[in-house]
Amino acid sequence: MVKKEIIAAELTETVAEQPAPRAPKKDSLGRSQSVGKKKDAVARVIIKPGKGVITVNGRTVENYFPRPVLQMIINQPFAVTNREGLFDVQCNVRGGGLSGQAYALRHGISRCLDLFEPELHTALKRAGFLTRDSRVVERKKPGLSKARKRFQFSKR
Repeated sequence: MVKKEIIAAELTETVAEQPAPRAPKKDSLGRSQSVGKKKDAVARVIIKPGKGVITVNGRTVENYFPRPVLQMIINQPFAVTNREGLFDVQCNVRGGGLSGQAYALRHGISRCLDLFEPELHTALKRAGFLTRDSRVVERKKPGLSKARKRFQFSKR
């Protein structure tokens, strides 16, 4: 009987200790900004309420990322959170190739949405958009042609 009372008291304490919901982080103009990364690509992203216009390095997203697959990757955070066409995105992307830049942009947009509307955190986290993919190219070792590839062995 005493164990049940102790367990019940511990449960009520843990429920009472839950942290308060996070407040949105916006600047004086109502924008949120963040950085997304993938391999060598770095994307500095700013989102604000708007008509759904995405600008990458001063160009439209269709012009900068001509492949439809890359455009789909960039729009995934909006699709998961049902926020398509509600935010204008302005970003600068540097380093890496087009695919790495698209994933860096997706990471940055997800982090911005999380700052703008903290209640979207669980949906973005479940989709895996908030975790930074830390895999990078392995360095070349001396005596090898690439990181692990060896020169052809000749017995004679």
